[in-house]
Amino acid sequence: MNIYAKTDIGLERAENQDNVWGEMLGARACAAVLCDGMGGESRGGLASKIAVDVVSRRILENYRENMGRNSIRNLLVTSIVAANNMVRTAAEEHGNEIMGTTCVAAIVADGTAYIVNVGDSRAYQLFTDGDDECIRQITKDHSHVRELVERGQITAEQARVHPERNKITRAIGAEEEVTPDYFELNLNKGDMVLLCSDGLSSYGDDLDILDICFDSEQWECCENLVDYANSKGGHDNVSVALITL
Repeated sequence: MNIYAKTDIGLERAENQDNVWGEMLGARACAAVLCDGMGGESRGGLASKIAVDVVSRRILENYRENMGRNSIRNLLVTSIVAANNMVRTAAEEHGNEIMGTTCVAAIVADGTAYIVNVGDSRAYQLFTDGDDECIRQITKDHSHVRELVERGQITAEQARVHPERNKITRAIGAEEEVTPDYFELNLNKGDMVLLCSDGLSSYGDDLDILDICFDSEQWECCENLVDYANSKGGHDNVSVALITL
């Protein structure tokens, strides 16, 4: 098992408001947290940094080998709640300015991935099925366009270019209480778990992401994904974290 991460400002933004962290938790486990901030001036960057710091610290302080699945779930969910409280406190200290962040976090231990998300930062599973290489989005975006797709008002293709595609409906710091979605999946040898901000998913194609991950050396994947996002215009900050089994 290995873990890699990278963040980049992109080609058009004056500041990188993404933050990403990844670390091994032992021989059989690792964790990653990725956040994409929102807010005026530097507030989005501050929000994402607070959230990454809070969630990663709680994982490092509380994760233990042989933790049960319910304990890992509770660790991830309560970490998101703690991050929400800290971001809201920081917003109050800055005159109640708008301040929030998306978040996707994963612990992978003993062949199982435990994932939480708030907002539109995503987690994907990349795997082989026979001779085929496959990519599957695990998380569901908390976004306006996803709601439109689910109601049948627009197609998935239309959602990719919809003018409100970046409008999210849930974020850390946006409300007094936040409820992350939780996902759990079994992994096989050779599988990968990819976390990314919308700087990659909004401008790239899933099949291109799949090809890059399987055609690159593991240690090159994150760099190549960032280069790919920038080749598509680099319109946003882009962050990725890759866990390989």
